[in-house]
Amino acid sequence: MEKRRVGIIGSGFSGISAACFLAEAGFDVTVLEKNDSPGGRARKFHEAGFTFDMGPSWYWMPDVFESFFRHFGKRVDEFYHLVRLDPSYRIIYDGHDTLDVPAGADALRVLFESLEPGSGEQLKKFLAESKFKYDLGMHDLVYKPGLSFTEFFDVTLMKGLFKLHVFESISSYIKKYFKSTKLIQLLEFPVLFLGAAPEKTPALYSLMNYADMALGTWYPLGGMHKVIEGMVSLATSLGVKFLYNRNVEQLEMNTTKTKGLVVNGTFQPYDYVVAGADYHHVEQHLLPAPYRRYSEAYWQKRVMAPSCLIFYLGVRKKMDNLRHHTLFFDADFKQHAAQIYDDPQWPAAPQFYVSCPSKTDPTVAPEGCENLFILIPVAPDLDDSEEIREHYFQMVMKRLEKLTGQDIREYLVFKKSYAHRDFVADYNAFKGNAYGLANTLLQTATLRPSIVNKKVDNLFYTGQLTVPGPGVPPAIISGQVVARELIRRHPGFSKVN
Repeated sequence: MEKRRVGIIGSGFSGISAACFLAEAGFDVTVLEKNDSPGGRARKFHEAGFTFDMGPSWYWMPDVFESFFRHFGKRVDEFYHLVRLDPSYRIIYDGHDTLDVPAGADALRVLFESLEPGSGEQLKKFLAESKFKYDLGMHDLVYKPGLSFTEFFDVTLMKGLFKLHVFESISSYIKKYFKSTKLIQLLEFPVLFLGAAPEKTPALYSLMNYADMALGTWYPLGGMHKVIEGMVSLATSLGVKFLYNRNVEQLEMNTTKTKGLVVNGTFQPYDYVVAGADYHHVEQHLLPAPYRRYSEAYWQKRVMAPSCLIFYLGVRKKMDNLRHHTLFFDADFKQHAAQIYDDPQWPAAPQFYVSCPSKTDPTVAPEGCENLFILIPVAPDLDDSEEIREHYFQMVMKRLEKLTGQDIREYLVFKKSYAHRDFVADYNAFKGNAYGLANTLLQTATLRPSIVNKKVDNLFYTGQLTVPGPGVPPAIISGQVVARELIRRHPGFSKVN
């Protein structure tokens, strides 16, 4: 039997994941990437002796990565070497007030107790509930395709529904356990990856606290792109073909099916298409209007996760008072959050995050130098100019120099910024978003844009704008979910467990 051809648009985590599962099932899979290297937002670049990860910098939920490679009979350590960070990260408040968050439950309880008497025991209870949510959420809920509410009519899920606290905000939930402002900020921090303020994020996502504190913060030596390289290597061994500098310009239609893709001006036939590129772009710009499942008005009503302004810096000296991951909580986050979610605008006094991977990995910077990645969360769909970027660069550098007690700007040997218009140019990102749709209650599971198009039988979607949601582990799972659904609809091929 001739193999059915699948064209996958985009080589981010979800696209490569889907490619692996479909190739294993016997499909002829080609990944089409508009840029000159794989990874999507997780690409890397080299400049002036530095190696920069362009996007994701946190390696959480190691079990998801292990599960992915184990499915294909492989181990993570066959592709990259992981180290656990201890401390996991540092928080810098105003002045010289710092907090190093240690690895391991015992050390965490000691830390909590030092900040709020009795909170060590409270943390134990809090993490036990978070573990329940993590086990149910990351081992069951996220693997649902989100096609019908009946998927959740499951005995285990129904029994655990009230323990998931889906109708309570994580902000109020945390405050039931802890009173210390520092502890509340520490526990609310992980949900910022989900793209909504803690007051509007379901308490279900305290599972992120379990991921943070119990499973730990890790780092793949060489950078996060090592994960992409490992996945590409696996995919290639399964027969997947990767084609770079291939811009998909249109989906060619034939009644209720797509015949294939117009790529760099040339038609290429495919039996199935999996869109791992920006969902809005594929549907609203590549798909003819009669075949679109959602209207532009629908998309304009979606609540987007933040975009971000990133600075990649090469510094000609070793830095003091920074860890691999450092969070700067010296500004009022409620004001910052309001200027992201409630009244979108460039923030007056933003909190920000610095990754300095050269603290762990000497290969990412020349000897005696540091590699800095500075990220400011900002609202999507903002006007983005060089003047604005420079304004925020000077603002953040002034605060960074003050809070760490050292000069930095005079030692810069490399500087590059990245924001909304770059996300649009490189990834066709809707409104210049960085993280996809916010994980609010009304944008969870079946309430997210669907992985299937009811008007096009052989078109599927994967990635951060569909189920299960934003983040690297969910993207890997998204690829598996969409591959399983495609296979289910094509009798005669293997199943994806």
